[in-house]
Amino acid sequence: MSSSLNLLSSSGLSPREEKPGGSPGAAAPLISFRGIHKAFGAKVVLQGVDLDVYAGETLVVLGRSGSGKTVLTSMLVGLNVPDQGSITVGGKEITKLKSDKDWRKLRLDTGYLFQGSALYDSMTVGENVAFPMVQHTNWSEEDMARRVHEKLSQVGLAETEGLEPSELSGGMLRRAALARSLALDPHLIIYDEPTAGLDPITCDEIGRLIRHMQKTLKVTSIVVSHDLRLTELVADRCTLIYRGDMVFLGTFEEFVQSTHPEVRRFLHKDQEENPA
Repeated sequence: MSSSLNLLSSSGLSPREEKPGGSPGAAAPLISFRGIHKAFGAKVVLQGVDLDVYAGETLVVLGRSGSGKTVLTSMLVGLNVPDQGSITVGGKEITKLKSDKDWRKLRLDTGYLFQGSALYDSMTVGENVAFPMVQHTNWSEEDMARRVHEKLSQVGLAETEGLEPSELSGGMLRRAALARSLALDPHLIIYDEPTAGLDPITCDEIGRLIRHMQKTLKVTSIVVSHDLRLTELVADRCTLIYRGDMVFLGTFEEFVQSTHPEVRRFLHKDQEENPA
């Protein structure tokens, strides 16, 4: 763990102490979005989103391509900034953070799994996993080597340190990227389309791995996806964003029973129930 002050833990809402799948009546939220608006020029992406995330849960953010789900979650690490609204993490208002120095503590405590893995081709798998340690810690080479092996073992890639990213399959690349995301023992992990482009069997493997990470490490996870199978496997709760607003929030079981027209379209139930 980084020696820097842990924003998530310092709030008294450490994900390692909370039960997954919290609810408004059970505890204060770890993360709160309030009245979030975002536009890029004339294109309105988000308009008034309110959403809470609870410590230790896995929340899946669903939506069509371009619905704003990645824009919303990327605000948690400062990759996008809301035009209007409030975001608090561990009780700290992050929309007021300006410089990289201001963001440092939160970014070090957040693992971000980018869509497509985004490993460095010029580095070995082990060097990729070690990269955050090299950049942000003063750990010895021995400690980093030990932790690289530990993180790769956690995702089922033991003994792959010396391989090049080009030697890995799509699923292995995603696992290696997750190992890199775990390098500094984050309390929050954001997964951006973790199963995009993968075959169904590999998608299920990634889903089981995400669930395993939650259960063993007690991390809080936000998964951006349009994959219903993945949602069923990992979600404590899920939300659907449509035309810049949140139109559903609840369990996956409640999602598949919802009568909201956009939920039905997203599930493709209209075509199944009313064949031409």
